[in-house]
Amino acid sequence: MHHQLLHAAVLAPTGQWLIQHRTESPIHVLDGPTAMVDLAAEIQHRIRTTRNRTR
Repeated sequence: MHHQLLHAAVLAPTGQWLIQHRTESPIHVLDGPTAMVDLAAEIQHRIRTTRNRTR
């Protein structure tokens, strides 16, 4: 969220994650914890890639 890569992530009672990349973007549904971990890995990759480009 600090790097503006994710606006919100909410765990639904069904175990799915509802995520939104920006305030105006549509809400996406992730099917459980594995999908959330994959998203976190993707965000980390973007942060590291961006950080390396700015150095």
